[in-house]
Amino acid sequence: MNTRFHRWFRAMSCAVTLAGSAYGQAPAPVDAPAGAQSAPLTLTLQDALTRAQVNGPQLLSALSDANQAREDLLQARAAQRPNVSFKSDYLGTQGNGVLPGGRFVTNDGVHVYRDWAVLHQDLTAALTKTGTQRAAAAESLAQARAEIARRGLAVTVTKAYYALLTGQRKYATAQQALDQAKRYLDITQSLERGGEVPHSDTIRADFQYSQQEQAFEEAKLAMDNARLDLAVLLFSDFNQNFTVVDDLTLASALPAFADVQTMAERENPDLRAANAALRAATLDVSIARQAFLPSLTADLAYGIEANAFALHSTVAAAVDKGPLPNLGYFLTVSLNVPVWDWGSRSSKVRQAQLKRDQASVELTAAQRTLIRNLQGYYQEAQTARDQVDRLRHSMDQAAENLRLNGLRYQAGEATILELVDAQTLLTGARNAYDDGLVRYRLALANLQTLTGTF
Repeated sequence: MNTRFHRWFRAMSCAVTLAGSAYGQAPAPVDAPAGAQSAPLTLTLQDALTRAQVNGPQLLSALSDANQAREDLLQARAAQRPNVSFKSDYLGTQGNGVLPGGRFVTNDGVHVYRDWAVLHQDLTAALTKTGTQRAAAAESLAQARAEIARRGLAVTVTKAYYALLTGQRKYATAQQALDQAKRYLDITQSLERGGEVPHSDTIRADFQYSQQEQAFEEAKLAMDNARLDLAVLLFSDFNQNFTVVDDLTLASALPAFADVQTMAERENPDLRAANAALRAATLDVSIARQAFLPSLTADLAYGIEANAFALHSTVAAAVDKGPLPNLGYFLTVSLNVPVWDWGSRSSKVRQAQLKRDQASVELTAAQRTLIRNLQGYYQEAQTARDQVDRLRHSMDQAAENLRLNGLRYQAGEATILELVDAQTLLTGARNAYDDGLVRYRLALANLQTLTGTF
């Protein structure tokens, strides 16, 4: 087992090393043949969601539970209908040497053949239909939980998808800041050689360049880790040879709150699950109470029970009567009336009532939580949407500020500290703008867990 794991791990490590994209992945070995690596797979957010639904273990488990609940419903419906079975017996009895019936009183001959077609009907289940209703409620509950798992997975994938996008954007920002720091270091060194700035400016520019180098390495690490996190969600073979489409600026519009509230009332899976759980618990009370009622079943058997395997034969106990018909039927109707069980049925009723009361409490809690989350998520989306324009304006202003301070510094009108501050301000403004775009995207994803896709 350990040997197989080590082989798999080495294979995956090689795949990780060889796989890459345009953002910071390790290049292929120099001696690799040209064209040996396939082109990276380009994924949109919808592609990522589709792939994650195929590989998500929690979602697959919830879908499996829903499929099992569907089978339980089919079985409950089948239990209401008559079922037919066939039974074939041969009864061989030791003879006593005197009477033709043999040594056992229950058999009228040494050889008895029993071949019956039996029709069985549980009349209680057919009349009450409580079992089918309970199975239908359980199926609704399982489907609602599967939808909860699907929407939760969508939020997880959305976070990982945009974490990679922001990682790539911040990596590009760090690369640009590093190039700017190198350019300003060169300018400062040139001005120092001309006697226009003191050596302290060069030291400060060199320190800024070192900090940007560190920030660049951290940005690359964050981007690589974000790629690993997304690859775990999307690919069963841990493939990293993919790129993602940057759609941060193409987010859908936020609907009006009245429309969102209507969608939440109609499409919220948590509320649907709580309603289904309460309905199932109420039916459990009915099923427990039905145990006090009589149960009624009917069995109709048609076939033969004779001393010979034939439609007509001679009865061993009455040979003088000659061949008699064997084919026929008999009907058994059973009425079972419960009388005494030491209180177990009453206990089951009380137990079912306690579960029903708890389900009712959970339903009201789910309704309150839905109202709170709906308002909170909507306000979060509104705030994030309103901040995007301000963050974009701040980024443009920071870029212009850096340009002007760069010109002023070269003209000897600004200090190195003003230039460094302007560069730091621009880097922070760009990262804040990217974070603001992601915040709005994630706010929409959280809101859609309550309302469904809009």
